[in-house]
Amino acid sequence: MADVLSQSQIDALLKSMQPGNSAEPEVNAKVEKKAETEEIKYSKYDFYSPRKFTKDKMKILTSVFENYARIITSQVNGVFRVMTDITVMEVQERRYYEYVNSLNENDTVTLVDATIQDHNKALVPLMIYTTPGLVITLIERMLGGGEEVVKVKEGYRYSDVETALYRRIISYLVQALKDGFANYLNMEFAIQRIEENPSMIQDVGLDEVVAIILLNVDVAGLAVERIRICMPGTLLETMFQVIDSRKHIARGYAYEDNRETILENIRQSQLPLTGQLGTVFVDLSDIYHLKVGDIIDMNKAKDKDVKLFIGRQAWFTGKMGVYKKNVAIRINRRLYEEEEEAENGGGGDPDPEAIMLEPEEESLV
Repeated sequence: MADVLSQSQIDALLKSMQPGNSAEPEVNAKVEKKAETEEIKYSKYDFYSPRKFTKDKMKILTSVFENYARIITSQVNGVFRVMTDITVMEVQERRYYEYVNSLNENDTVTLVDATIQDHNKALVPLMIYTTPGLVITLIERMLGGGEEVVKVKEGYRYSDVETALYRRIISYLVQALKDGFANYLNMEFAIQRIEENPSMIQDVGLDEVVAIILLNVDVAGLAVERIRICMPGTLLETMFQVIDSRKHIARGYAYEDNRETILENIRQSQLPLTGQLGTVFVDLSDIYHLKVGDIIDMNKAKDKDVKLFIGRQAWFTGKMGVYKKNVAIRINRRLYEEEEEAENGGGGDPDPEAIMLEPEEESLV
């Protein structure tokens, strides 16, 4: 089967065939070499360690951390006044030793406890690592530094003061995890401890399946930092089980079974009720010169019906009066019932009711 050449390769061949071109052998060699190197690359699959989670599960995790990346981007930009753009580079299922091997001995890793609402089982903590350049840059901004970006070497060891400030910075990243998972789970996250030597972490076995989330942090277009998150497989299994169980419940959810509960909650809801005697248009200059004792003509008699509005919709009409030393309106008609009667061809008059209006809720204009 013949190789398919690109347009640039065809142009190079045509150019080499022109008379007087002494570089013909060299051009042909380059074209052949380029054609050989253009091969389709496939990701390698290790059959000795098969994948534990399906693509759908990993898509859920990707969606969670894309939401998380947007949240921490706005938080870092607002709190630390640093222009950053945080995006998800990859969400991959790996073995724990691959995460540990990517760290240096002096790197600082934060262990975070995760708890799921209505789930009492103890869960293995997840781990967060941020490159020192990002942390030191944020510390500089916290201490009143300029807009420059601080660059440090890999394996940078924090001082005691920097460690204390590092805990405060990482707390913002940990708190945002709750909002990232909010679309799927109601979870709480809290810092368990800060480990300054990743090799000392024994909570996860080296061969255990984990999900490694790599976030790219573009700091003001001047530096590129990383945030690496490791979620143990046992934690992911519990999370996905809860998500799947809630999906099954949602499929069998019947609104009729919860009708009384829904109506009971609606009955207890509060709505603003406004009485309107009439409307009038007044110039702004007249309003500016209003004094105590001035009278505004509403073009309506005082004994005329008053409309009662719920929100912006007129529902009732009634007479104004006083009830227990409070301004009150006695309801005479339901406007929406009149509309129904007009459509259905008649009906009885409703019983009058009295509704109390607090003085601050009264609206005459």
